[in-house]
Amino acid sequence: MRLVLVGPPGAGKGTQAVRLAERLDVPHISTGDLFRANLSQETPLGLEAKRYMDAGELVTDEVTVGMVRERLAEDDAAKGFILDGFPRTVAQADSLAAILDASGSSLDAVVSLEVPQEQLIKRLLGRGRADDTEAVIRRRQEVYQEETAPLLEHYSDVLVTIDAVGEVEEITERVLNKLDAG
Repeated sequence: MRLVLVGPPGAGKGTQAVRLAERLDVPHISTGDLFRANLSQETPLGLEAKRYMDAGELVTDEVTVGMVRERLAEDDAAKGFILDGFPRTVAQADSLAAILDASGSSLDAVVSLEVPQEQLIKRLLGRGRADDTEAVIRRRQEVYQEETAPLLEHYSDVLVTIDAVGEVEEITERVLNKLDAG
């Protein structure tokens, strides 16, 4: 099963990605983890990413896509994967499609975790992180709507929308049930 998880910050993508990867026996591929691994191993892509980060700039799509391409080429991803944090934009989605096309595969589904905004803010404030002020959280929600929400339309043919309010296990079961029904 080849899945992409999308949803605003606080929707539970990381939590659900780990649980779904375990249940579906495929790797959970998080762009955050990819960045950390490439930086710590000082790979060519990691060193290039570090140049941008040290300058306070966003890492380019080219570097991010390169990391994802390399990770998807690993043996454990041959039978499927769950992507968390990628793609974030339609341009990245097009790059992902090209990577998958080259290997003769495609996405099975894009799972959109839906949570009302006030619930998201409550969840994120509850994490107790110093950088999680209400103003910062609201801004991250706006950035998601501007940049990532267009993916929902882009992926409308494979989009599976999930109510992501409730107990973690309930939400996992909702996702698996929808995927079975699809």
